[in-house]
Amino acid sequence: MNDHAHSQFEALSQWLGGALLADEEFSLGYSAECSDFVRFNQARVLQAGQVRQASLNLQLIHQGRHAEQQLSLSGVPQVDRQRLGEAVRQLRAILPLLPADPYLQFNREPWHSQAQRLETLPDSAEVIAEVTRQAAGLDLVGFYAAGPISRGFASSSGAFGWHQASSFNLDWSLFHGNGQALKAQYAGQHWQADAFAERLRQGQEQLAYLGLPPRTLAPGDYRAYLAPAALQELLELLAWGGFSAQALAEKDSPLQRLHSGEARLSPLLHLHEQVSDSLLPGFSSEGFVRRDLRLIRAGLAEESLVSARSAAEYGLPANGASPWEAPAALAMAGGDLPQEQILERLGRGLYIGNLWYLNYSDRPAARITGMTRFACFWVEDGRIQGPLTSMRFDDSLYRLLGSQLEALTGERELSLSTSTYQQRHNGSTLLPGALLGGLTLTL
Repeated sequence: MNDHAHSQFEALSQWLGGALLADEEFSLGYSAECSDFVRFNQARVLQAGQVRQASLNLQLIHQGRHAEQQLSLSGVPQVDRQRLGEAVRQLRAILPLLPADPYLQFNREPWHSQAQRLETLPDSAEVIAEVTRQAAGLDLVGFYAAGPISRGFASSSGAFGWHQASSFNLDWSLFHGNGQALKAQYAGQHWQADAFAERLRQGQEQLAYLGLPPRTLAPGDYRAYLAPAALQELLELLAWGGFSAQALAEKDSPLQRLHSGEARLSPLLHLHEQVSDSLLPGFSSEGFVRRDLRLIRAGLAEESLVSARSAAEYGLPANGASPWEAPAALAMAGGDLPQEQILERLGRGLYIGNLWYLNYSDRPAARITGMTRFACFWVEDGRIQGPLTSMRFDDSLYRLLGSQLEALTGERELSLSTSTYQQRHNGSTLLPGALLGGLTLTL
């Protein structure tokens, strides 16, 4: 993941440009990683390894027809040119069999983008030593992934993008002897032993409360505090169509009423797709330049995510959104609630560390149902009284992020994607905690 990879990708894209026939166009995406992976069980190493991989995604276009193929790279220039040439020949044979795509949107602007955020990460052996020392005697189960991720894009129109960023992600759970657990994450680009130790200390403090008798509550409306991880679950479900230009055009967005002006959210709520200062490249896999987007400002809808296909189909300007039009670097502005005053301001109600099994119970009304999960507690007089048994909630986001949103914490928590499906992903959220005047428990 260095200048050598950059020059190899640039050389392959230039070679490909010279191999085209008349009226042919191409786009070429590049993905690579050099990742360390470590699995922990009972605060000891269960498995450790490293993955180095690089691949290309080639799209060949001719007279409105297009086809694509993904191929792995060997790192040997001659071998990779042969593989790329064979992919071109295969796609060239397929194209005449395909119908023209009326919504194909190929960006012919010759833009250039380059960014490197290669921060120095500790050797994984140092992280292992730190985790095993700090968590000695705890039943810690977790997963550590770290290293640089590279993304590139080139096209026959002269566009060229290159992005490299290094990061780490330690995702873990602490288990109590009674089988209950709490979940935590420490992620970023600068490993700080003190910051990890503080996250672990907070987890140990909550772990002690899991040993108290669990509370089962009657259905009803309760004051609640959503930790950043719980708020993230709500927003990840909301991102499924909530900001999509296609979903809005087809009247299938859970935020349709917000965008039409029939409803609004809390004026405390400001949501952005914050590409700058994130780990996302400044360009999309479809070859459009990305920029920061104001999705919600002071509770009102503003911009939406527009992919190349939606741009062509609905006559909108593409803004670098992914084909599935979901935020990949979602950031919410913080508020004025100090971290140390969360329980005091909550008073009597629910402290919710995590949620799971979320789904829409009424999509047009933005109603969401789900279950409480790890580190959820009953609070009275500003003090934790004991863990909650698993409870189901069903409520509208127009309440949770609207009329019932009382305050947001000033501190925000960075969460990086834990997905390693095919490759490490570079999505992120930066979120505060949220104090709610009411959350409806149904079961």
